[in-house]
Amino acid sequence: MTQTPIRTAIIGAGYIADWHAEALKLTAGAELVAVCDRSKGAADGFAERYGLVAFHDLDELIAAKVCDAVHILTPPDSHAALATKCLSAGMHCFVEKPVALSLADTKKIVEASEKHEKTFAAGHNFLGLPSYERLQTLVTTGDLGRITSAEVNWHFPLAPLRSGPFGLWLLKEPKNLLLELGPHLFAFAQDLFGPVEVEALSLGKPIALPADTDRPQSWRILARAGDVDVTFNLSLVETVDDRSVVVRGSSALARLNYANDTLVLQRENASDLVLNPLRRELDLAAQHLREGVVNAARQLSSLNRKSAYGLGFQGAFKAFYSALQSGNALDTRFDGAAAIEVMRAIDDVIAMMPKAAAKPKPATKKKPKPSVLVVGGTGFIGRALTRKLVAQGHDVRVLSRGKTGPFDDIADQVELYSASLSDPEALAGAMEGIEAVYHLGKSLDITWEGCLKNDVGVTLALAEAAQKADVMRFIYTGTIASYDMSRPDDTITEHTGFAEDMTDRNLYARSKAKCEEELLKLHDTKGLPLVIARPGIVVGEGGPLQHWGIGRWHGAGAVRIWGDGSNILPFVLIDDVADALVLMKDTPEAVGKSFNLVADPMMSARDYFAAIHQSLGANIRVSSGNLTAFWAADAVKYALKKHVLRRHGAIRPSLADWKSRAHLSPFDNRLPKEILGWAPESRREVFVQKAIVEANLLGF
Repeated sequence: MTQTPIRTAIIGAGYIADWHAEALKLTAGAELVAVCDRSKGAADGFAERYGLVAFHDLDELIAAKVCDAVHILTPPDSHAALATKCLSAGMHCFVEKPVALSLADTKKIVEASEKHEKTFAAGHNFLGLPSYERLQTLVTTGDLGRITSAEVNWHFPLAPLRSGPFGLWLLKEPKNLLLELGPHLFAFAQDLFGPVEVEALSLGKPIALPADTDRPQSWRILARAGDVDVTFNLSLVETVDDRSVVVRGSSALARLNYANDTLVLQRENASDLVLNPLRRELDLAAQHLREGVVNAARQLSSLNRKSAYGLGFQGAFKAFYSALQSGNALDTRFDGAAAIEVMRAIDDVIAMMPKAAAKPKPATKKKPKPSVLVVGGTGFIGRALTRKLVAQGHDVRVLSRGKTGPFDDIADQVELYSASLSDPEALAGAMEGIEAVYHLGKSLDITWEGCLKNDVGVTLALAEAAQKADVMRFIYTGTIASYDMSRPDDTITEHTGFAEDMTDRNLYARSKAKCEEELLKLHDTKGLPLVIARPGIVVGEGGPLQHWGIGRWHGAGAVRIWGDGSNILPFVLIDDVADALVLMKDTPEAVGKSFNLVADPMMSARDYFAAIHQSLGANIRVSSGNLTAFWAADAVKYALKKHVLRRHGAIRPSLADWKSRAHLSPFDNRLPKEILGWAPESRREVFVQKAIVEANLLGF
């Protein structure tokens, strides 16, 4: 007899929601029916992608009685309140990690679950991996012998620590980094060995956040679980990816790579001293080959829907929904008792952390009177521009979702303003007192329809609101990526046009070009005081090591550059871009013109990585990328997405689009120099110092 599926809703339509939705499609007994998010755009867009009912208020979702269970994927500081409310309303809850911000709040969720007889599951998703289940069996059955010690490692770069966005919840307080990542580590140890008793904490590699205090980027935690010595290593600098669990027993050593869902065992053998090492290494080689082949076959057959991350969710969801369907107790990997023990250990570590230093404060207590509005002001370019404007005496209004950000030290001159870009009244309020508007924002859409709505539509709404407010300047940042840069013999100037037909270009290039086209119409027909900036490959302090304008990255240690890497790239320093943007506001002759912000010819991709090696000692493995091969592989993926996965809106960029990523065409940068008086850095040694050394690319 077929059981009725558990009707499920997702609360919180952010990045992680797509992972949950895709995993739920493959989970027996689950039926995703609704999504709830306070952001109407986020909820409606997610609902449209997955064919769901959208709600914008939790009370409405509860009243509608459309679901039996919810997945809570909102920021962690809201988890406890939402979970207890949903459990009280009679819904089962799967809560993303961290399930709460403290042991006390975690206990409240468990108590609500028990009181209302509903199931609560903690999102310890890596415990759902097939490879972890194999490791768990090895430990339980004693195949590894008596366990002596274990290491649980998370060595994986966290780019927002160095390049933002800095308004993320996990960066608001030093302890949030542990709350965000710690559950992965402690869940392994707690499930394998029992409750964890923390003994010592060592923090290192601090990094200063803009307008904030330092954040540790390395954590070393010594603990015991029963008679097992456990070391937790957490490192967030630019390093080789090592997310692993190493369990040492009297009979064997097991190494779980939970980022790739692989497990290998190192055992002793009874051969003599000559053959013993050979047999050991051959055994390891055979295991690695087996794990690699199994993984490759799984990814190929599932079209990457069964990545390690996806498999973890599927395993966790399987445990959750099978318990709901059968009425049996939830698997102890994910139950309330496990959540309590994990949070108990995290609380103990937090108690050992030094007291955070006081955050920087502005020089005065005056309220800013903004004359400049920056949309996208918390991004890489926006932060530099905002500080440049303040340094020149301007008060600035920054459109932001949060009330705190990377400008707390100059809060007497920067106003953070929350406004929906799709709300005309809110935009009108944002324009009050404003003389110049900078639009640096860009939506992250995966379909052309989404670009038209969330990028082009929003850009036009901003421009129209600015014009109604009679601003003196509207400055839009396009991108050089909209050009066809596939021919080395074509020198690009501001007179070089975009292709009439952009349908064979990537969505970013096409959407930016469409925004420019529509803004120019407003300039020509209605007198919008428009200036367009097209930055090149922007580098410098606050920028990432893994810059995808240079190549396709495979962790911090390897990159496949676009093309052979011998052509000069259109680099430009972040400070020079900020200077140019300010000049556009102050130069009347700039209105109606566009400017390609590219520095003088400086270095190729290979020169850039050689300079990183020489300056920082980081020998990044650089490989040439055959652009025709990239294009051909993408064509295969496009066919599979369209005809197998039935993904509407899938795009296929042309070969010229792929070649443009190598920036094969050189640029002529005379126009911004002549009109704006712009003087980008032209000395190579100074460029290297600012773009690489002072940029703190490695984080330490």
